[in-house]
Amino acid sequence: MNQLNPSTMTTQDNWWRGATLYQIYPRSFADTNGDGVGDLPGITAHLDHVASLGVDGIWLSPFFTSPMADYGYDVSDYCDVDPVFGTLDDFKVLMARAHELNLKVVIDQVYAHTSDEHPWFIESRATRDNPHADWYVWADAKPDGSPPSNWQSVFYGPAWTWDARRKQYFMHNFLPEQPQLNVHNEAVQAALLDAARFWLDLGVDGFRLDALNFAFHNQALTNNPRARHKNPSRPFDFQKHTHNMSQPELVPFVERLRTLMDSYGARFTVAEIGGDDPTREMQLITRGETRLNTAYNFDFLNDKSMSPREIAHVMAKWPDATWPSWAFSNHDSMRVVSRSAQGRDPQGFAKLMMALLLALRGNMFIYYGEELGLHHADVPFERLLDPEAIRNWPETLCRDGARTPMVWDGAAAHGGFGTAEPWLPVDARHLAQSVMAQEADPASMLHFTRTMMRLRQASPALRHGDFRLLKADANILAFTRTEGHETLLCVFNLGHMAGTFKAPESAWHSVLTLGGAAPDKARVPVLGAWIARK
Repeated sequence: MNQLNPSTMTTQDNWWRGATLYQIYPRSFADTNGDGVGDLPGITAHLDHVASLGVDGIWLSPFFTSPMADYGYDVSDYCDVDPVFGTLDDFKVLMARAHELNLKVVIDQVYAHTSDEHPWFIESRATRDNPHADWYVWADAKPDGSPPSNWQSVFYGPAWTWDARRKQYFMHNFLPEQPQLNVHNEAVQAALLDAARFWLDLGVDGFRLDALNFAFHNQALTNNPRARHKNPSRPFDFQKHTHNMSQPELVPFVERLRTLMDSYGARFTVAEIGGDDPTREMQLITRGETRLNTAYNFDFLNDKSMSPREIAHVMAKWPDATWPSWAFSNHDSMRVVSRSAQGRDPQGFAKLMMALLLALRGNMFIYYGEELGLHHADVPFERLLDPEAIRNWPETLCRDGARTPMVWDGAAAHGGFGTAEPWLPVDARHLAQSVMAQEADPASMLHFTRTMMRLRQASPALRHGDFRLLKADANILAFTRTEGHETLLCVFNLGHMAGTFKAPESAWHSVLTLGGAAPDKARVPVLGAWIARK
């Protein structure tokens, strides 16, 4: 075990602060064994591409043993690799290669629930008096046979499923195949921390903690109050989620986890926090030096406008004493180009969004294919695999459209993803945006991403500095980033019409321009942006 005394840590242990991580969805990155599913060796084979972007590390979505009811977020063994992705030795090779390339490796941890095929749950559901009987959330039916509370699952229907073996209901905030762990149980907490220790001993650099505020429930099983939702699309939307999640017991647990992480030195934690009041909760569990490092925001993942005023409003919620993390696209959300371009040139908009993301204050997550400007793929109904999309078709977002294969070579079969028909279809429109095609084009989105990443990595102001808003109207967003003696002025036209911004009197030297904008021009065209240094 490679443990360190926290008192020996240096400032290098804050490598994560201001870092940019590249999210890889393992099923969709590269298939090396011809089964149509991406795998760990496929990731390893393409780490040079990731490193060429200039990012600090990778975040791997789940690759653990799983029956794949929710594509890996239903874990049946926390400490092994699912055979569809390879072996534990394949993961060790991947991590070693990443570290050779100076890439940190961050992996998912899923602490709120397991698969119903996990050995813990198989034993728990067998009887009411076995060693794992209290490891999940079980409750008796009401006298009329109805569920113990009115709680609804995120995906569809009640958060309770009847089990004839125990003659009780078990709770699940997501699919019935994802039974809720009883993290109030000290033995469950110890087992989860043991799983974390397993991966830390192997050398991972940090964890992204999936659906973390779903890990604790109100043990009184109090009914959730009604919510006034403007456009409900599922039963979950009709309630305020006061009691099935976001409980105060989460704070002591994250402090236990932070103590473990600190014992390994330079390790990183980012929590996924959603719900009714996510900012308050994110700041609560990242406050001070005894809790988590940062939290993964949904504000921009759900924002269709990406307007100056909305960006300014969100950033205002994160003052200098707090440290956020941002993403514009991920595996659960529509890709930003499709969500927010709204008729503007897709590639110009993709560049604008990349420049904005990497100019903001906080940690950044780039989703695979975002460096290519990929749009949300069209997946026909007969090829859908996302359980939420299938059950709620056609009303809810199809997450499969964000998970289609990476396009490496537009002239190769399946975009260079692999030799067999992929698990999800390649969108034919993506082929022209392949890595190989963009490598050959100096004006491509890929080359722009590298340029913007070099600027961020070379600038203390962009990586660590404060954020001061100067202007946010219908079109123009302008702000400064300052660290020490360096100040950068960042100006973006996020609107649909040309705007104006007159730089404060000073000698501003352009370090990046986009779309014909420049510091010496008051007019900022649509999709235009500039960043300048004093």
